[in-house]
Amino acid sequence: MSGNSSVAGSGRPLESRAASIEAPDDLDAINRLYRERRWGDGLPIVPPTAERVGRMLRHTPRAPAEVVATIAPGFGAATIERIAINAVLAGCDPEYLPVLIAAVEAVAAPEFNLQGIQATTNPVAVWIIVNGPLARRLEINGTFNCLGEGAWANATIGRALRLILRNIGDARPGEMDRATQGQPGKYTFCCAENEDANPWEPLHVERGYTAGRSTVTVVGAEGTMNMNTHTKDAGELLRAFAETMMHPPSNEYAHGGEPWLVIGPEHAEIMKRAGLSKADVKQRLWELSKMPAGRMTAKDLGRVRDSRSNELGEIGPQTLLPISPRPAAIGIVVAGGPGTHSVYVPCFGTSLAVTREVAAQP
Repeated sequence: MSGNSSVAGSGRPLESRAASIEAPDDLDAINRLYRERRWGDGLPIVPPTAERVGRMLRHTPRAPAEVVATIAPGFGAATIERIAINAVLAGCDPEYLPVLIAAVEAVAAPEFNLQGIQATTNPVAVWIIVNGPLARRLEINGTFNCLGEGAWANATIGRALRLILRNIGDARPGEMDRATQGQPGKYTFCCAENEDANPWEPLHVERGYTAGRSTVTVVGAEGTMNMNTHTKDAGELLRAFAETMMHPPSNEYAHGGEPWLVIGPEHAEIMKRAGLSKADVKQRLWELSKMPAGRMTAKDLGRVRDSRSNELGEIGPQTLLPISPRPAAIGIVVAGGPGTHSVYVPCFGTSLAVTREVAAQP
């Protein structure tokens, strides 16, 4: 930038096009401005100049003023332009815009319960899973350290969606975002599935799309729990996973959730060699993870009765609570590199994952 540059606004105004403000041609000054106005996430931002936003917008045929969705809890209008502004803020390459548009469509679906996710005291974050050819083309990491740092696409796509939830949805910590502690996934939480190492059908095929399509799946994720086991026996492996999933202070057991597992390729291959399909794995985990209701605190057992009596009938201390209403509700992604590790991802409990196809780029 030279002299004064036109910098796009926060995405909060409800008019069809985002406002522009004049900002000094100094990165430190612009970052101070964004901190003062609470338009950032606490990390340095890329100034969303009109030129940068324009380059981003060339990667969709949709009009800048088109409203993709309204974003809870503030119900700001997520126009194509405002999505692009937040993508620039996060450092996204322009080619990532269609992924973000699909992610916005997904989080706005009623079954995802974005209102609950955005305004809760729970630490829940939105996890983005990308499948299909586009994941490879954009180099979205699904192998080594796929839930960690090191991949530009993973980091900036996940960050951009969080900025959209903050700037357009008005979910700012201490205001509409009431998370007691939050979690690091609220900065960024995005990966691809390692489809080349997956012995089963990939996630998007399981969810009704053809293998050649590219999709985004969003999950309301409470965090991650590493599961390191060196066993080569599929039965022992499933028991270890199920016992990790069982925990009394759990939204999943309270409401009947949608727990997720990121199964490492080595663990997935052990199960496949044992003749287990993905559906078989879900069925076994569902049975093995049933937990006596008496492990809940008395107060939380009351919550279980309020939430699940219609599903389970009379609930007493000896009632075995399934972690989800049915085995198919357990989500499985194969991702990561070599190693004896898989990951349990507990979910929010009152949110269902949503998948949307990524539109072809122009």
